[in-house]
Amino acid sequence: MSAHYGAFCTDHYLNLKLGLKLELSQGRDTVLSLFERVRRQYPGMTEFRKYKDELALESPSQETPHRWVAVRSSSIRSGVVNPGEGCDAFRLHETVLEVSPYYLSISPLDVDFVEVLFGFDLAAGGNHDEIVAHTLLGDSPLAGLFDAGDGLAIDCQPVVGVSLGDGFEAYFEVKTRAAAGRRGRGEEPISVYLTLRKHGPIDELKDLNRVFSTLVARGEALVESQVLPVLVNPIREGIVPGL
Repeated sequence: MSAHYGAFCTDHYLNLKLGLKLELSQGRDTVLSLFERVRRQYPGMTEFRKYKDELALESPSQETPHRWVAVRSSSIRSGVVNPGEGCDAFRLHETVLEVSPYYLSISPLDVDFVEVLFGFDLAAGGNHDEIVAHTLLGDSPLAGLFDAGDGLAIDCQPVVGVSLGDGFEAYFEVKTRAAAGRRGRGEEPISVYLTLRKHGPIDELKDLNRVFSTLVARGEALVESQVLPVLVNPIREGIVPGL
């Protein structure tokens, strides 16, 4: 993931999700052994956390780049936030795909999908939905739907999914959060997501990293050709400083 993405947004990140068909064992020894293996490669990941639906190993929140790995009942996830120059943002995900099947007894038949998410957060106040509606819909036919009411957008979170061929899928999504006119002042960012997915099963476990590399390569091309010019830049230009 290119460090230059940071010039277009407040935060950027690359996440991996390995979806499974059968539930994983949540035994202490199983998960802790996996986390210890990851920590040996990334000594800065020192914080073990238990959430409602998952167990996670993270680096301190103030550390840049911030790394995390999480195990849920039917998935394994990992993320790298704000990778800078010289940071291999992909290696953590490759490590997770290499070692987790052996620690968690994952079979090639058990693989439901491999998913990669490119995320871009843009700090914004005011009404997030109004920002997205004006910058992305403009004078399009869809914008006319707001004339059905008083013209104030209260939910505008477009999602578009496309087939890339060969069983690969891509989803473009804009996520808005609490903002003026809904539940108060918008203090969280507007997020733009590009999610790429390839469904399983796979023939061999070693194919996981090949699929991951293909998802990343296609994702980077789509970020440059579609996500930045079509979604991120217009939203960024539509955000009024100080609101």
